[in-house]
Amino acid sequence: MLAVIDDKLVPIYWQSRADVNRLESAKEVYMAQHIYLIRHCQAEGQAPEAPLTDKGKADAEKLADALKDKAIETIYSSPFVRAVQTATPLAKRLGLPIRTDDRLAERILSSQDLPDWLDRLKATYTDLDLKFEGGESSREAIERAFEALNHLLETGVRSAAIVTHGNLMSLILYHLDRAYGFAAWAAFTNPDVYLLTYENGHFEIKTRLWT
Repeated sequence: MLAVIDDKLVPIYWQSRADVNRLESAKEVYMAQHIYLIRHCQAEGQAPEAPLTDKGKADAEKLADALKDKAIETIYSSPFVRAVQTATPLAKRLGLPIRTDDRLAERILSSQDLPDWLDRLKATYTDLDLKFEGGESSREAIERAFEALNHLLETGVRSAAIVTHGNLMSLILYHLDRAYGFAAWAAFTNPDVYLLTYENGHFEIKTRLWT
């Protein structure tokens, strides 16, 4: 069993009364599944092949330092280059592979150039079925995102990192809590990190870890 003591996950062994006292002093017994939901670091563009900027690469290293002690067992990423590059330093620190999943790719608002794209994006938080040419609705994006999350949870992993994109990440949070809408998306940083927990069939947004 794992417990959170002094903000770190530590193993609990039932060998002595001291171990029991240690468990009783733990702030949280680690029974829930934890997901570190990550927005990629700063990139040179929006195309799938756009790499991280120099600042983005430096921030990816800082991100790895921040998450290396979170007992992460697996790392999933959007296949976009900027997401994979964000995940790479953490994967190297932990000695884990990066598993790419197309369902974590950024939501496509439209295949057309939309001069008023920001207003149209905002509207998709009110009407989840609103859909523009060549794009996907918020509902469709949410459905594929949670297909990926549920697949991950079904593996039984206790702590995982998922690297995705701003719009899709905001829709995941919005689906769980309507307080996370367009304004929350606009306030996201590159990178950004939210901790989600899943326990007894329910997701919970625990905290934002990157400011």
